[in-house]
Amino acid sequence: MTARHGARPVIGLDLGGTKIAAALVGPDGTVLARHTGPTPATRGAEAVLDALAAAAQAVGADAAGAIGVAAAGVIDPVSGTVVSATDTIRGWAGTALGPGLTARTGLPVACDNDVRAAAATELATLSDDAVLLYAAVGTGVGGAVAVSGRLLHGTAGVAGHLGHLPSPEAEGLPCTCGATGHLEAIAAGPAITAYYRRISGESADSLHTVAERAARGDGLARSAVVHGARAAGRTLGGLANVLAPHRVVVAGGVPRIGALYRDALCDAFAAELMPPLRGLRPAAPLGGADAAVLGAAALARTLSPRPAHTTGAQP
Repeated sequence: MTARHGARPVIGLDLGGTKIAAALVGPDGTVLARHTGPTPATRGAEAVLDALAAAAQAVGADAAGAIGVAAAGVIDPVSGTVVSATDTIRGWAGTALGPGLTARTGLPVACDNDVRAAAATELATLSDDAVLLYAAVGTGVGGAVAVSGRLLHGTAGVAGHLGHLPSPEAEGLPCTCGATGHLEAIAAGPAITAYYRRISGESADSLHTVAERAARGDGLARSAVVHGARAAGRTLGGLANVLAPHRVVVAGGVPRIGALYRDALCDAFAAELMPPLRGLRPAAPLGGADAAVLGAAALARTLSPRPAHTTGAQP
C-alpha cells in the first residue's frame, strides 16, 4: 500500500559524494527548513548513515511523517539497499540504507537513486507520454531515463547510469567503477580537474580552481573545461538520437561553473543530432539546485517506506 502522511511534512535527503542536503517539506511542496553538511565519504557507510540521521534531525525530524533519500549508487527502492556503488563513498555498496536510517530516526524511509529522484520532479511537469533524458554532472556523472512517462529502473536498478557509457575522450582512463574509458572518467568535476593537471603540470585542488583560472584567461584551464563539456555533450547527443526525448536536462554542480562549460556542451550535443531533433537543446532542471532534495521528499509521499517497527540496525 502506498504510504500517505496526510498533512505532516516529510524530509528529503539528497546524498552526494561531497555533501548532504536536507529539507523539511510541507504537503504543498514548500521548503520549511534546510540544512547542508559534508558527506563523510571516506569514513565508511555507518558514518554516512549517522550524518544522514543528523541532517534529518537538523531540519526537524520530530515534525516529519517520513523520510525520502535520494542517494548515490544503484539503489533497490523496495529493500532500501545500495545494490552497488563506486568508491566515491567508501564501503557504500551493500549498505542497508533504508533500514539503517529508520533504526536511527524511528521514521519510515523510502530510497532511490539521487538522479532518478530528481528526474521524477521534472517528469511530473511533462505529458503522460513524455520521453525524458536527465543527466547530473558533479562528483560523478549520473542519469535517468523516462519513456512513456515512466522512469526506467531496469535490471538491478541500473538504468540511467550515463556516466558509465564509453567515451572516446576517456580512452584508457580509469573510471570509478573499475572499468576504463567511461564518460565519468573525463566529464565529472574531479576528472576535469585531473585532466587540467595532466595537460598543464600545474596543481589544482578542485574544479572551481580550474574554472577560476579559465575565467582569467588560462588557455589550458579553458581547454580542460571544454574537453569535459564536449565529452558529455557528445554522449548526450548520441543518446538523444536513440531515445528522441521531449526534454533533455543537464543538472549538477559542474554545469553551474559558467557559460564556457554550458556552451561547449550544448554545441557538442547539437552537432550529434539527427535532422528531426535539431531544435532540441539541453536545459537546466526546473527545480534548480533543489531538484534532488524535492525528489527525495516526493519519494516519502509516493513510495512505500518500510515501517519503523519492522526494521532494525544492521551489524
